[in-house]
Amino acid sequence: MKKPKLGQNFLVDDAARHSIVDALGDVSGRTVIEIGPGHGAITEILAGRVRRLIAIELDRALAAELRFRFRAQPQVEILEADVLEVDFGALVPPGETADVVGNLPYYITSEILLRLFAAGAEGLLARAVLMVQREVADRLAAAPGVRDYGLLSATAQMNAPVETLFTLPPTAFSPPPDVFSTVLRMEFAPRFCELGVDAAGFEALLKACFAQKRKTLANNLRAAGYSPQEIQAAWPAEVPSQARAESVPLESMAELYRALVRIRSS
Repeated sequence: MKKPKLGQNFLVDDAARHSIVDALGDVSGRTVIEIGPGHGAITEILAGRVRRLIAIELDRALAAELRFRFRAQPQVEILEADVLEVDFGALVPPGETADVVGNLPYYITSEILLRLFAAGAEGLLARAVLMVQREVADRLAAAPGVRDYGLLSATAQMNAPVETLFTLPPTAFSPPPDVFSTVLRMEFAPRFCELGVDAAGFEALLKACFAQKRKTLANNLRAAGYSPQEIQAAWPAEVPSQARAESVPLESMAELYRALVRIRSS
């Protein structure tokens, strides 16, 4: 039975579950972390391909069902836990990375993604193949200048290139959700060092820049406490003065951030 508070819509499309696992590539020597395995549609395929599989399931009844089903497969571990509270560092062997797969609950998609980005930045994760609501996938993959580009897009693309693979209709799930779902792949490759910014400071600036979507970038910066003189002195030459944050590439955002840091530290 579906439990609405957990956002459970179980994948029942056979071709889709195989395509999702195939998108991970060769995982024969890998640790794979599965988020929200449900009844094990993807778990079943992964179990025969991986060196080690850790399936994180919040629902106690489903976790018990999965433990019984995979009891004879020691490479499969069922972890009854909230993925937002899991310590990924404790799951990944020292010196190794893990891959992630999962059908993310719609109501906590952004929170899970932020946890994955943090783990990727720590060098714990290499690749993720995730199913999310189509509108969220559009935002994650959007380029600057496109309406869907926003804080989630910028945050994702600072941490991993986002590749859209395919979209599934509601009929691919039981019970059918009210939305389409898109499967995407991300290769974790944080850009903070490349762009010369520190993660915490730059993420704080991004939040300020996207705080009010209808405001210009300069107005959002003023609302965040930067003076007009600081903004003018740090402003990248290639960015129009009335630009909004959604039109500014990450490279220019990083240039702006570095200049603001220099100005405030001098």
